[in-house]
Amino acid sequence: MIILVTGGGGPTGQAVSGYFREQGHTVIAVDKDEVDLLDRAAVQELAARIEKEHGGVDGVVHLVGGWRGGKSFADTDLGDWDLLHDLLIRTLQHVSLAFEPQLRRSPNGRFVIVSAKAAERPTAGGAAYSAAKAAAEAWTLSLADALRGTGSAATILVVKALVNDAMRAANPEGRFPGFTDVRDLARAVGELYERPADDVNGIRWDLTR
Repeated sequence: MIILVTGGGGPTGQAVSGYFREQGHTVIAVDKDEVDLLDRAAVQELAARIEKEHGGVDGVVHLVGGWRGGKSFADTDLGDWDLLHDLLIRTLQHVSLAFEPQLRRSPNGRFVIVSAKAAERPTAGGAAYSAAKAAAEAWTLSLADALRGTGSAATILVVKALVNDAMRAANPEGRFPGFTDVRDLARAVGELYERPADDVNGIRWDLTR
């Protein structure tokens, strides 16, 4: 399979890329230094290049993220919303619009985003983040509807937060309660391929349970 990992330079992207490479799949991992996902033309060019070189993708794992928040609702900085809109929504729009045609043609394609519990339980100080995550989920569910009846699916993985080895090393006494290890997230993405597309299309899989 051909798997595209966007936001592939961070610990989560490295974990997901490593998982699929270990399974023998071809992974194309891109980060902001390689492709500007806020540039729709650049994303379309990436899609065209992958289609020409590999015939299309069988998976897109969209891992571009970020967090901003305030101490209270009234303290919310709308500049945070602008930033989160670009990171969490606009990049998702560009990537999904560019690769939806390829996913429709794949016999077993998957499109995956990582959302947060905050989208369903917003806090006063996290208004911008929660709203952006909720919008990203709605967009992904629309993609799921577009993929209905094909061999592909769009799925939302829900976490409280993610943890990796570098975070543990920096805070050896930390317990990180409720956090999802990036390797467990990678395995969850892999498990989506073991289930029929209809079973995972448009679902919110809560990894905290």
